Amino acid sequence: MTRARSAFLPIWTVAIAATVSAFVVHLALRGKTVQLGYELGRARQEQARLREVKRVLEVEAASYKTPERVEIVARTLLGMEPPTPERIVPMPQTSTATDPADLASAPGLDHPPAEGPRRLASEGPP
Repeated sequence: MTRARSAFLPIWTVAIAATVSAFVVHLALRGKTVQLGYELGRARQEQARLREVKRVLEVEAASYKTPERVEIVARTLLGMEPPTPERIVPMPQTSTATDPADLASAPGLDHPPAEGPRRLASEGPP
């Protein structure tokens, strides 16, 4: 029996150490879980705030595209006004041809028309 008693103390010590270690690990994990929960809450709150900001900005951007808004800005901020009849220049009717020869003879062109998009030799024929 003395041998059983002498083996009991080291086994008991190991069991207590393992229990304490498991409890400490549990507390550490629980603390980390709570911390991550708070971070997640803050991130969700920030996400909701950013969604609201995006919605407000989309509404604001849409309001800037209305003709009424453009006219108000032009008149108030830029000091523009409708042109007088003397300043209106009628444009002559031109054909809708895209031939460079036709475009070159169009009135009002002081320079030759720009060429179409250029292709690289590696792209192959058009």
